[in-house]
Amino acid sequence: MTEFPWQFKDVQANGLVFHCAHLGEGPLLILLHGFPECWYSWRHQIVPLAQHFRVVVPDLRGYNLSSQPPDTRAYLLDYLVEDVVALARAWGESRFRLVGHDWGALIAWATALRHPYRVPRVAALQVPPPLALRDNLTPRQLWASRYIALFQIPGLAEWYLSDQDYRLVRSIFTDPTVRPGKITAEDIQYFVAAIKRGSLRAMLNYYRANFGPGLAPDLMTPIQVPSLFIYGEDDFAITPDFVYRLDRYILSDYQEVRIPACGHWCQQEYPEVVTEALLKFLR
Repeated sequence: MTEFPWQFKDVQANGLVFHCAHLGEGPLLILLHGFPECWYSWRHQIVPLAQHFRVVVPDLRGYNLSSQPPDTRAYLLDYLVEDVVALARAWGESRFRLVGHDWGALIAWATALRHPYRVPRVAALQVPPPLALRDNLTPRQLWASRYIALFQIPGLAEWYLSDQDYRLVRSIFTDPTVRPGKITAEDIQYFVAAIKRGSLRAMLNYYRANFGPGLAPDLMTPIQVPSLFIYGEDDFAITPDFVYRLDRYILSDYQEVRIPACGHWCQQEYPEVVTEALLKFLR
């Protein structure tokens, strides 16, 4: 079994059990991963961030070793936001800094919108705020997001993603847009093993629960807390159109870091750049 310089703890929150990596002392900092990953996507950031914060990195509901509710509606963004607040409470805090990548980014934005008094600073990687998701949707982005249509089909999507020992999942970590050599075969195997421990159907339910009805109207408002956005400019899933002029959607202090020649997995492809930006902003 791989040894890590941090500890793990199962935490009861919002009626579920969340498997969390944790390290450090000080103000609470929660890191949220995306699809199809787990806490391991933040492996490069935990130690340096823990020099200044109490870092908690959960597996989201349905992922890896966290609880896996069977109902599709259990993955509505409403519940995902409350997971974050409940997790902070379980760690003894009512206020917390929040960072998210991919789905974790959308959850982070939504949490900052609904609980701005709890989130003094929010950072998001790759996925823009909800208002930008609406305003910046272009034909180019619709084409890049076409996989979401497949994800809506129960059974077929699960089969397609898991076929040949998750060949398609493995391929998105080795896409030509991804910085070579930064996500190893061992890393990819860890993510695949985490999917097998968790629930692929639950992971797909994030898309099934939220993209049909659309996001709640109260989320279609500007962000009111200091915000950092980090974007790898070669992302195969998030086009530059989608992240155009995000400063329009932030009513507080706004910082932005764009990384050329970086794909979707920015905190893994350019860990030093992302870590430095997070430390500068969060401190």
